Amino acid sequence: MAHQHKYDANGKQLCCTLEEKIHHKTDKQTGCCTTHNDHDHSDDDGHDHSGTDQTTLQMFTPAIISFTLLLIAIGFDNFFPQTWFTGWVRIAWYIIAYTPVGFPVLKEAFESIGKGEIFSEFLLMCIATIGAFAIGEYPEGVAVMLFYAIGEIFQTLAVQRAKSNIKLLLDQRPDEATVLINGNATIKKASEITIGEIIQLKSGEKLALDGKLLTDNATFNTSALTGESKPDTKLKGEAVLAGMINLNTIAQVEVTTAYTDSKLSKILEMVQEATAKKAPTELFIRKFAKIYTPIVVFLAIAICVLPILFVDNYVFRDWLYRALVFLVISCPCALVISIPLGYFGGIGAASKNGILFKGSSFLDIMASIQVVVMDKTGTLTKGVFKVQKVVAVDISEADLVKFTSALETKSTHPVGTAIIEYAKGTEKNATVTDVEEIAGHGLKGKVDGNEILAGNVKLMKKFNISYDVEIDNTPFTIIVIAINQKYAGYFLIADEIKDDAKQAIESLHRVSIKTVMLSGDKQAVVDAVAKELNIDLAHGDLLPEHKVEKVQELKQQNLKIAFVGDGVNDAPVVALADAGIAMGGLGSDATIETADIVIQNDQPYKIFTAINIGKKTKQIVWQNIGLAFTVKAIVLVLGAGGLATMWEAVFADVGVALLAILNAVRIQRMKF
Repeated sequence: MAHQHKYDANGKQLCCTLEEKIHHKTDKQTGCCTTHNDHDHSDDDGHDHSGTDQTTLQMFTPAIISFTLLLIAIGFDNFFPQTWFTGWVRIAWYIIAYTPVGFPVLKEAFESIGKGEIFSEFLLMCIATIGAFAIGEYPEGVAVMLFYAIGEIFQTLAVQRAKSNIKLLLDQRPDEATVLINGNATIKKASEITIGEIIQLKSGEKLALDGKLLTDNATFNTSALTGESKPDTKLKGEAVLAGMINLNTIAQVEVTTAYTDSKLSKILEMVQEATAKKAPTELFIRKFAKIYTPIVVFLAIAICVLPILFVDNYVFRDWLYRALVFLVISCPCALVISIPLGYFGGIGAASKNGILFKGSSFLDIMASIQVVVMDKTGTLTKGVFKVQKVVAVDISEADLVKFTSALETKSTHPVGTAIIEYAKGTEKNATVTDVEEIAGHGLKGKVDGNEILAGNVKLMKKFNISYDVEIDNTPFTIIVIAINQKYAGYFLIADEIKDDAKQAIESLHRVSIKTVMLSGDKQAVVDAVAKELNIDLAHGDLLPEHKVEKVQELKQQNLKIAFVGDGVNDAPVVALADAGIAMGGLGSDATIETADIVIQNDQPYKIFTAINIGKKTKQIVWQNIGLAFTVKAIVLVLGAGGLATMWEAVFADVGVALLAILNAVRIQRMKF
């Protein structure tokens, strides 16, 4: 248990990197790293961490020794009396039983006093147990320290479990990669690979840096980044990210981002920062413990000394025992251990579900969200134009698709790309000539000798071509086609709604959360999407500054607001909201940097999951606070009145702490 803190040149305590936090024990009061000595119970023992069972056994060894010696002593005292087990022999036996679990705590207490932290939980335990020895209650003195040590071990194990999801993320970042230099494969450190170099990725290998795929196609396991186990197939030129695992053939990737700037590196930084940003409840409990502990010490002194003034048959030993019981009961272990662990568990559960909270404070905020405001494109829709419908008039649909897609090969507009993708290569055998782009209208050209017009209704009006007037009432993008000056049909193109968007909105409504959609798209398109998803309120034709105004209007109503977006223009609104949520898979770096919460797989349903995790975390934290205060209050009164012994005190302290830890760990087992 004993450790030393790290300090900078100015004497300020240093906090550690994420890797150090994973492999080193942190100080419970500060969350900062410690350097261990040979007696530590942590897993930083220089051994291979695959030997988890051996490390756990080492952690429990001092407690096992103390427990064995204590049981033997109690047997000699009560069941198998020995003539030699008296006097100094008996005292020495109990001191030896006390030492394995007591010495590290005594050392912690002295170190804390040396740093000016006089009233720590370590001091309380030392006073109580040494006092028990002073009045001859040796078994109880050993038992109190033994159970306290066991509680500390369970706390360490619980923290290790909470960190396991983060450690898995660390394992996704390879230290080395195979780079092709002049056609030769060379292994280089990932941190030394520069932008533009080509990584060769074998089947089963993890990608070390972000890049774009040079191979025609490759399938990747993206679970480290998204929390989704479903394989994702990428095509040539598409972005691939560090941490993805190549599942099939050898793939080549051109590096586009430096090692330290990769999305996985940023994710790790976010998680590291999250452990340092405390929730208001957590900060309150820490401040409370600093005030509460000295008050308890002075109350214990008062319980011991003041009765001499008004109790006729005052016996110092009896009142000292009551004061020691009071001290053990009042130790704030259950609060200072279980509450941070509850928040850490919430962050771990979220990361397991592909959601990154940048601080435990945002778990509290998400638990109280009343309105979720969402961008449309890239948040509720896929952000990719696709042909939804083709209507052919006096021509076969196949010919309409062929002629139109052939003409659109001469355009770079996203709408043209959607038609080309829909055509699936049927335009390759067509001859395209005399192509003219008419700004704001569309394209004109010849395909296999036929004059083709492809564009909006303004293009048809420009050439006096009659078309179906119903097209004017359609909110979505329509590409109208004319062949040889005659209307031939149209393509309806729209941004596709994400598969789980409707489920996300329904889930939010189920917990009485209002939904609002803000978009720069046409109001008619926004209304159509809002109607399909049953969104409460929708505003279209908005510029970035208009989105900010709409969110400010909601904030003036004293509502807790979460905003979800993915584009660069969403960054100001993300920063303004109580909880800014970024879609991290397709989202811009600016929005991800500004956001408080990042959804790694771009699924809208994860918004509800994030709120649910926040609610469950807050619920567990307050359960622990209620349990600790209720039990302690009852046993404190009994202890001061002489009705509770040291054994009840042990339950009120260590027993409640263990129950609170087990309750806090529960969130990591929940399915969201």
